[in-house]
Amino acid sequence: MVLHQPGHDPLPGLKDLIESFAEETVVVLAAVTGADGYDTRPTLDADGWRTLLGNLDRITAELPRQVTLHPHVGTMVENAAEVRRVLDGCGIKLCLDTGHLLIGGTDPLDLALREPHRIAHAHLKDVNATLAAQVQTGALSYTEAVKIGIYRPLGEGDVDIAGIIASLTKSSYDGWYVMEQDVILTTTPPPGEGPITNVRTSLDYLQALS
Repeated sequence: MVLHQPGHDPLPGLKDLIESFAEETVVVLAAVTGADGYDTRPTLDADGWRTLLGNLDRITAELPRQVTLHPHVGTMVENAAEVRRVLDGCGIKLCLDTGHLLIGGTDPLDLALREPHRIAHAHLKDVNATLAAQVQTGALSYTEAVKIGIYRPLGEGDVDIAGIIASLTKSSYDGWYVMEQDVILTTTPPPGEGPITNVRTSLDYLQALS
């Protein structure tokens, strides 16, 4: 949802949208740029940040259910400085997406340890940190990185999934964990192989933690 443009009020459309959701639904928002794709994005000026943070506080105050902000590559809240600005500048809770945070330069374990009270939803992804660093420097676009496998089965990348779950459990987190396996297929995998193999590997990893 576009949240940073002065003169654009996202509340009416958002209120209409969530009326169709079940009462227990957690709403996950990303501060999109308004353009297609995730490989380029504008830089917010002071007015844009003021609008974005103000809208996030209005959403938190005026909507009758839990709304979280999803820091996401290619949106207006991507890198560590932007995540920090949201945490310091408004009261909305976060969707802890372990993959997008690491790709954007935020250590998701550190965030879970330091700000557990600001986390209301979690997306579990594992990431190859070498490819993430290339996305951060611009050597690779996000789309290129996804194509060559920046996302790994849980336990096979560089995100401390076990540490994050342990930290959130210790802080009495009672929200959802959503396991995500992002992939771009360039060919059709053989039956029983491809993404389904990664899902099985990830589920085996999570079951071993319990």
